[in-house]
Amino acid sequence: MPIRAASLAVACVLIHSAAVAQGDPRPLSTLSTLAELEAAGATIGTIRVSTQNVFDLADPREDHTLFRWVNQLHIPTRPEVIAQTLLFRTGDRVSLRVFEETERLLRGNRYLGDVQFRPIELHDGNVVDIEVMTRDTWSLQPGLGLSRAGGKNTTRLGIAEYNLFGSGSTLAVGRVSDADRTSTGFRFGNNNAFGTRTAIAYGHASNSDGKRDEASLVRPFYELDARWAAGIKATSDDRIESIYNAGLVASQYRHREDAAEVFAGWSRGLVDGWVQRWSVGLTLQDDAYAVDAGLTAPPTLPDDRRLVGPFLRYQLIEERYEREQNRNLIGRPEFFALGLAASLQLGYAATALGSTENALLYAASVGRGFQPTEEQTLLASAALTGQFSAGEVSHQKAGVQAQYYLPHRPHRVFYAGLSIDAATRVDTAEELLLGGDNGLRGYPLRYQSGTRRVLLTLEERHYTDLYLWRLFRIGAAAFFDVGRAWGGSNVNAANPGWLSDAGVGLRIASLRSAFSDVLHVDLAFPLDGTPEIEKVQLVVRAKATF
Repeated sequence: MPIRAASLAVACVLIHSAAVAQGDPRPLSTLSTLAELEAAGATIGTIRVSTQNVFDLADPREDHTLFRWVNQLHIPTRPEVIAQTLLFRTGDRVSLRVFEETERLLRGNRYLGDVQFRPIELHDGNVVDIEVMTRDTWSLQPGLGLSRAGGKNTTRLGIAEYNLFGSGSTLAVGRVSDADRTSTGFRFGNNNAFGTRTAIAYGHASNSDGKRDEASLVRPFYELDARWAAGIKATSDDRIESIYNAGLVASQYRHREDAAEVFAGWSRGLVDGWVQRWSVGLTLQDDAYAVDAGLTAPPTLPDDRRLVGPFLRYQLIEERYEREQNRNLIGRPEFFALGLAASLQLGYAATALGSTENALLYAASVGRGFQPTEEQTLLASAALTGQFSAGEVSHQKAGVQAQYYLPHRPHRVFYAGLSIDAATRVDTAEELLLGGDNGLRGYPLRYQSGTRRVLLTLEERHYTDLYLWRLFRIGAAAFFDVGRAWGGSNVNAANPGWLSDAGVGLRIASLRSAFSDVLHVDLAFPLDGTPEIEKVQLVVRAKATF
């Protein structure tokens, strides 16, 4: 190399080194991803929150008059609302785990459709500025809604806003009419009230058969590394309970229920990939029953019951999540919790505190995910609740569930779901139900009931690339359901055996709205029906999953 060229190269290196030493920003090059920044021990500098409107007008595919109107009518989420949810702060070391958990938390908000984190500048040696970009969904749900399951319609008339003035608050007012009652009410909620991690909620409903009030003020274990939690919640409900047999109302009675809980919890946070949490509290469950004039009463009423006492709760969580797509949703990221998650709660209801009996109250659950191969996913869980008093268990329910996903072709997934449940010494109203509204799509709602229940669902799911009008993702499914509920005092005398159905359905997912998860439009054909059952059941309902 000529002497002049060599001298020029050295000078350029010295000038660049001096600029870096003085803190001048330099563009990201080799350290361009969060994983690489974490490996280099980078520190978070400035955090810039950018909240985007529903449609990206810079994208020619979305630069249309209608979409511009929608953006003008929509109030975007305030940046401070997003900032309050972030689990990282200026001065923290870059942690890919923390960014991933933050994404899961943010995506849990109905009013957000997309979440991205982007390193934008690296300066002062090893300090990186981060941009947090979120895109809103359309959060105002006005007008009329209609759904159908088990041969019965549910209608909704009202208005709901899931991101009130960009604050992340929910406010809904409306009227709902279903097979059980007509309800007029409102609800309000905010998961980051007063700029804190505290969630508040209140709801009131005046019903055709009574009324319901519920309120809560809870500072939860909002992240895996949270060190404490506390809260109080209460519900008061006065309603008519209906006992169904073969899809028809067999008897009815009034049920007045009051429930409340106050608790405090603590934890060491996330330690070597595991979280342990302890909580103590006081719980109340008060149930009273009566027969109203004009109603067909059951042969026997449940006994009035009041349980008041302290409890101790323990939780164990393993941090292991898998990001997937096209499993339960269409075209959106999903997060499967594959780690071990277990909980145990023990309480004691004492007559000295006003209980109707001395009783040991228990609740336990355990779940874990498995990946037999890189493509397959199996989620398994079990749960148990009940009480022990006077030398025997009662009001006990136990169940196991499994969900299996097998992608076997592009855009195709085979799904299988199995649930097995058992109830011990329960009242008639507590018996296990099976019908068109809870898994057996070809039959009337609450068609069978009993102390034992089995349900198997098989589905072939198809996810298309269709993105109609940049609004709707389209999918389809072919399904087969088989199950049975039996035992107890309210067995379906007309059709007590195993039941099955088959059918096909359309799935429509709106990625742009906060109030539509996945719309199901199914045609289900009962394979073991009696003459009074319709040969084709139309099921139309919005669900959280595919």
